[in-house]
Amino acid sequence: MEHDNFLENKGAVITGGASGFGKGVAQAFAEKGADLVLVDNNEELLYDTAKKIADKTGQKVIPITTDVANSAEVQEMAKNTFNELDNVYILFNNAGISLGYRKDFIKVDEELYDLTMNINLKGSWLVAKELGKKMKSQKFKPLSGKIINVSSIFGLFPNERTFPYSLSKAGVIAMTKMMAKTLAPKITVNCISPGFHQTGIYKDDYDTMMSVYRDGKVITPLNRVGTVEDVSDLMLFLASPASNFITGHNFPIDGGIAEVGVHSYYIKDNL
Repeated sequence: MEHDNFLENKGAVITGGASGFGKGVAQAFAEKGADLVLVDNNEELLYDTAKKIADKTGQKVIPITTDVANSAEVQEMAKNTFNELDNVYILFNNAGISLGYRKDFIKVDEELYDLTMNINLKGSWLVAKELGKKMKSQKFKPLSGKIINVSSIFGLFPNERTFPYSLSKAGVIAMTKMMAKTLAPKITVNCISPGFHQTGIYKDDYDTMMSVYRDGKVITPLNRVGTVEDVSDLMLFLASPASNFITGHNFPIDGGIAEVGVHSYYIKDNL
């Protein structure tokens, strides 16, 4: 990075910001000087996270409770965001859910399908649409902003037993490429695809995750599970000037799973 505070005087919006990747990336951005808007539908956890990051870093951290699948709430969030922040240089489009493991497309009911697609794909589109319109007019040089979406290794290697999660995340990768064309040259748009990481799905319990690994249910070439910090480090690169000539790309962050294939990552009985 060019210097320690390369995000000074820049604003960042992070959806799914109350926990997991969102919380970790929010902390990392604030430590580099960014003011934040954190978006989540878990109001209690959201406000607690915002206060802790603000207290630790001294940065402005605004919590806005929002259902990203609700267009009216997203429009209100965008309005409040630009009232609270001088600018929005970065959008980390992170909100998502992962439900319905062990269910193929025949077993999934319409309610689960709609819920997953509405949050993971529609929600990412709505947030980027509402914030991106104004981000394009910002006066930063050489770029007006950066958008980073979140897919999954299952977006790269769709698994029939993770439908509709795989479908929604494959859609995010496709959407990233289309957004990159639409928003160029003012805004770069990229995507990350995490693999097996220490997040809230395991209650942030590294020992639990490693027990799954030791039981032989997970194989990664680097012989460990990922951490939130691994994702934060990649996000700092994508938020920095070092990534200014990169757009429309998907970045697997998976310990090498994309190279060996997702079926080597999860053995057949793990899902």
